[in-house]
Amino acid sequence: MNSLVFRRPALLAAIALCGSLSLSACAGGGGEPSAAAAVPVTIAGVTVTPDAALHASLPEAIKKSGKVRVATDIPYPPFEMYVSEGSKEMTGLDLDLGRALGAKLGVTFEFQAQKFDGIVPAVQAGRYDAAISAITDNKEREQVVDFVDYSASGTGIMVAKGNPQRIVTLDDLCGRSVAAQTGTNQQKLLEKHQDRCRGLGRSAIHLQTFPKDSDAQLALRSGKVVADVLTKPAAGWAAKTADGGAAFEVVDDPAELGGYNASPNGIAIAKNLPQLTDAVRKALQQLIDDGSLAKIYAPYGAASIAVQQATRNGAVD
Repeated sequence: MNSLVFRRPALLAAIALCGSLSLSACAGGGGEPSAAAAVPVTIAGVTVTPDAALHASLPEAIKKSGKVRVATDIPYPPFEMYVSEGSKEMTGLDLDLGRALGAKLGVTFEFQAQKFDGIVPAVQAGRYDAAISAITDNKEREQVVDFVDYSASGTGIMVAKGNPQRIVTLDDLCGRSVAAQTGTNQQKLLEKHQDRCRGLGRSAIHLQTFPKDSDAQLALRSGKVVADVLTKPAAGWAAKTADGGAAFEVVDDPAELGGYNASPNGIAIAKNLPQLTDAVRKALQQLIDDGSLAKIYAPYGAASIAVQQATRNGAVD
């Protein structure tokens, strides 16, 4: 998980779920659920239909139970959150992805809350089959779990609605006042970019740091800075929700659509379930190929972090 996504409780309209935590089609009665018995699920206007061949390829224990046990750390908007303060009903980008994958595989992705530092060990120990929680896929984690990478996210640039300064890239911030949260990778990125500004013959970035990103957003609202630099998923969510989407927007550098220094986020799956890993990867690829994945991410302001290829263990470090 990118530890710098700005954590704030957030409200989202309740999504109809099968039970309190089931995030796919409901299976009725006893016996083994089948893809034929499953029904299509509509998420963000996208209808996901079961694939009988993928269902048949699942491990026998999962076909028999009809569910994949999934760990997630909550709240972590926009990836996972509760529908309202005090509620135990979950929603978010990762939850919708789980519903879509479950529908495609003809099973239920059943999410349970788990502290982040205990997620991978819990999957290793067999308490969960998988984890979907904006977990960064890296070589160290690949030693103990397998990943199917579903997003790639890094640093984004958020500007006032309408982008009056016509900012597109980090280079456009040279000589301008820019906000970032103190002690973050975003602050380091801007400090490092100062040499680039000088190399272009431009003035340095006038960097203003704040203890909380909400303070940085206030500076952007008041016109004290021309941009707030933060993680791209958090930027997308803020732009989507602040003043009903009327306050901010996120700019997309064509060369860095997932954000600067983007790293892959992956679905962690137990090493002893290679059939599940393969089935999830193929289901995800189908969602990519038909355009569903980006549409599912769009309500969270995160369409740009959707991957173009469903890869297994794609860490580069």
